[in-house]
Amino acid sequence: MDLSVRIGSLEMPNPLIAASGCFGYGLEYEEVVNLASLGGVAVKGLFLNAREGHPPPRIVETPSGMLNAIGLQGIGVHRFIDERLPRLREAGARVIVNICGTTIDEYVELAKILSQEEGVGALELNISCPNIKEGGIQFGCSLTGTHAVVSAVRKATTLPVIPKLTPNVTAPATFARAAEDAGADAISLVNTFLALAIDVESRRPRLSNVLGGLSGPAIRPIAVRMVWECRQEVKIPIIGMGGIMDARDALEFMIAGANAVQIGTANFVDPFVWGKILDGLTSYMQRHSIARLQDLVGTMDTSAPAAAHA
Repeated sequence: MDLSVRIGSLEMPNPLIAASGCFGYGLEYEEVVNLASLGGVAVKGLFLNAREGHPPPRIVETPSGMLNAIGLQGIGVHRFIDERLPRLREAGARVIVNICGTTIDEYVELAKILSQEEGVGALELNISCPNIKEGGIQFGCSLTGTHAVVSAVRKATTLPVIPKLTPNVTAPATFARAAEDAGADAISLVNTFLALAIDVESRRPRLSNVLGGLSGPAIRPIAVRMVWECRQEVKIPIIGMGGIMDARDALEFMIAGANAVQIGTANFVDPFVWGKILDGLTSYMQRHSIARLQDLVGTMDTSAPAAAHA
């Protein structure tokens, strides 16, 4: 059975990618997860310089999900190259570097720096984080901004360029099309949904940033819908994410139109989820006589609703 996925020059043995922000820089999990067995590792978002992020509390559990407002705390690109990237190469990880910027020039500079480093497989452009006030989502909520960032980075690198899109817009598919038109090799979606949790006794927000990003199973049906809508508009690969907890969830995204998936919140619940999902994918392929997993992408039959399955 063939589980492989190709995005530009990045070849992955399977469609499972560790989602940025939920897997650290990958090395935090190397004692429990064989990094080379994953399709890819999208590392924690990097700016040119280190960032402290927001003060605690920064994470709050919610029904079927969690809110986070980390504020893109990170070590900066140069420490990542010096301290983390060599070890990721040694571990055999296929590294997707998530880059963040307050200006287009910062995205371009990051792309140029990382393009010179061995072991960087692709660049994921974070233009969708809802937890910072400058850059990022300001580009991702504007069609012209999305096109401008993707176009500028595309000219600065030969690495695959994968803008990460926000769900906090009216029509995500139009942003997918803008990214494709600007030269993106793929798109990843969705990032978290802007949300709020309140302590009713104190009548204060439960996060120091007041607002945070909602992830987990609570958002999955919306994320699947957005992947399906974007598949109708673009031909480039789609990396779907949002509340994937098991193989059935991953398959739902792929049938909707995702070529690969990112696993985030589930990793906090079960760090061993990767092998379980891979086993579930191969079992499904055997049951349905599917030799190549990519043949499943975008195959939803809308002619009639499905009968209930246990």
